[in-house]
Amino acid sequence: MTQDQKPKPKSLTGSNSPSSLAGRGLGGGVPGYPWQTPHELWKKLKPLARQMRCEPTPAEKLLWHKLRDKQLLGFKFRRQQTIDRFIVDFYCNEARLVVEVDGEIHDYTQQEDAIRQEFLESLGLKVVRFRNEDVLERMEGMLQDIASHLQR
Repeated sequence: MTQDQKPKPKSLTGSNSPSSLAGRGLGGGVPGYPWQTPHELWKKLKPLARQMRCEPTPAEKLLWHKLRDKQLLGFKFRRQQTIDRFIVDFYCNEARLVVEVDGEIHDYTQQEDAIRQEFLESLGLKVVRFRNEDVLERMEGMLQDIASHLQR
């Protein structure tokens, strides 16, 4: 193993990992964590995530300008990051923080959003949600909320 390579966590025998390819470094997801996206699913999610990065909502675009390049307390964020079978809007690996920006469609998908959030939290992630209006109308307060989660 070279100096640049980091050891991958080993799966425990009999673990109930959400991914059958967990810890094998296959597929997308977050490097170094055992809940990476299975390779076959990642091949399908990757183009969708790429399209979502190329066509962000106005709120996502505005928030990305504030989070990119470690602008918020020096924390690195990724956008449209795959985690297991989901694509999250923004993800900070160091803080294990997911930031979701919800538009009007989420008014009709509350049950699905709750299931998704419960799953992500079962992986040890903290999920915070903001409405598009929060991003567009109260950016500074919202960034302070995110910063407080980063500092925990």
